[in-house]
Amino acid sequence: MFTGIIETVGEIAQLTREGENLHIEVASSLSQELKIDQSVSHNGVCLTVVKIHEASYVVTAIKETLDKTNLKNLKIGSLVNLERAMKLGDRLDGHMVQGHVDGTATCTQIENKSGSWVFTFQYNNTNFGTVEKGSITVNGVSLTVVNSKKEAFSVAIIPYTFENTNFKTINVGSEVNLEFDIIGKYIKNLMTPYL
Repeated sequence: MFTGIIETVGEIAQLTREGENLHIEVASSLSQELKIDQSVSHNGVCLTVVKIHEASYVVTAIKETLDKTNLKNLKIGSLVNLERAMKLGDRLDGHMVQGHVDGTATCTQIENKSGSWVFTFQYNNTNFGTVEKGSITVNGVSLTVVNSKKEAFSVAIIPYTFENTNFKTINVGSEVNLEFDIIGKYIKNLMTPYL
């Protein structure tokens, strides 16, 4: 379980294919604090640490993960948002995030608002949706929806978030990972038979 509050940004140091799996080596300041078998969110995708080096660590993404997320687009030097799993008893500064990506979206517009930015995303996953002022996770970042439409939404990004996540690398046409609000998903699932 995560909160969507990004701890740091890691840089892809190496990508190694093994069959349909992709071993991802991430250079990160968190490396020395990690343990083998620990869960870390990478652009919102929960992956298990399998090796630790002095200044980097390795996780493995299987075919299903690569098919359903933007991790398939990683290149050497790509930046990924990182968050370690939350600890019981800590403050929940973002919202409840599982690290299970529901699908991807494409950035369709970026508006500079004189000190902040509004990013608009289009998605095709009609199983879920957003609500005005509800929570959404974009590349692992817990955000508030400011404009909810059918299969589209916008989020406002403050300078701190822009500089301390990989939002600074998102352009129109970029693919991002989405995790819809878990409470909304449960409500929709429970209510669907009655609608």
